[in-house]
Amino acid sequence: MSKKDNTSEVSISIDYDDPAYRISPLQQAAASCTGALITSLFVTPLDVVKIRLQSQQKIAQSQSKCFLYCNGLMDHFCSCSPDDPNSRWLQRPGHFNGTIDAFIKISRTEGISSLWSGLSPTLVLAVPATIVYFVTYEQLKNHLKDDHRDKLLKIGQIPSKQTPLWIPLLSGAFARVISVSLVSPLELFRTKMQSQKLSYYEMNLAVKTLIKQDGLRGLWKGIFPTLYRDVPFSAIYWMNYESIKSLMGVTDSQPSFWISFFSGAISGSIAASITTPFDVVKTHQQIEFGEKNLYAAGNKVKANRSTIEVIREIRAEHGTRGLFAGLAPRLIKVAPACAIMISTFEYGKVFFSKWTNQPMDQLEPDISSTPSFVSKDDRKSVMLGNKIGM
Repeated sequence: MSKKDNTSEVSISIDYDDPAYRISPLQQAAASCTGALITSLFVTPLDVVKIRLQSQQKIAQSQSKCFLYCNGLMDHFCSCSPDDPNSRWLQRPGHFNGTIDAFIKISRTEGISSLWSGLSPTLVLAVPATIVYFVTYEQLKNHLKDDHRDKLLKIGQIPSKQTPLWIPLLSGAFARVISVSLVSPLELFRTKMQSQKLSYYEMNLAVKTLIKQDGLRGLWKGIFPTLYRDVPFSAIYWMNYESIKSLMGVTDSQPSFWISFFSGAISGSIAASITTPFDVVKTHQQIEFGEKNLYAAGNKVKANRSTIEVIREIRAEHGTRGLFAGLAPRLIKVAPACAIMISTFEYGKVFFSKWTNQPMDQLEPDISSTPSFVSKDDRKSVMLGNKIGM
């Protein structure tokens, strides 16, 4: 009787980073998809207002302009051509005197829903790109952690609960390369089709012409400015995210929504601050590249200026401070985007882990002392044995 009472008082504990309780790639995809949708809903109004402010200054100068639409997850070309039906939200009348004024006037005159203009076509690629990015990161991180742990066990060392910082750094960098490489050609095709009203047949001819002129690598023209910014950002972000969690005494086996939220915001701000010069150069190159591809006569793609040329031009016109232009607006957008995305993703991982192992949770006393390298089947035997008093 006393043994039963003692068992009933044992707390339930799950090590969510244990290979036995990790969620599947499909569940990781669902968690990242949810995070991408929620992040876009919160962050999109900030970028809609920013682009509206930019467009009221530049449309008068040129009817062939495009902007970068950044929802905190990835960047998209945004055409403001009057012939483009997808850019009519940019053509709406109104003069705004700053961000707050734009929020108020757009909400009053156009309706609150206008703050999410252009969200649907953006999500078409933002969601898949985010899924690829986070699933790749999780799979690579888990593989490196398991390999590192196995090597330590072979030499008789006890693995630490803390994740070595080189693991998130490498995983974050590699995951970003994969996601950007997969989505970059699709994003350019989508924008070109929308802005020039090309049919699928016409788009196919344009792609064939591009490949004939530049080979297959022509499909990835304009990708390097994105990689210059996103790969360092991703590596710095994930390394700092794991570092901050470690400083707070939290490991992957003890997830917390609010700790993930604040860790994501802080690490995102640090990464954004360090990589702002890359962002400034990338914005110049991508907009220039987008306008040449969207509005140049024919299908011939002109080459962009090199990164060094853009840096020299910015420094000549604005000094070194010009390379950090827009840091404050970027932090205002990146910090909440990173916080919302990572906390939602971590919460989704916990949800699916509990849901997958729910029957086991009902039988499970605290097995935190069981070595993490014991198989899941062996853990079941241990738990059942403890429960019936073996």
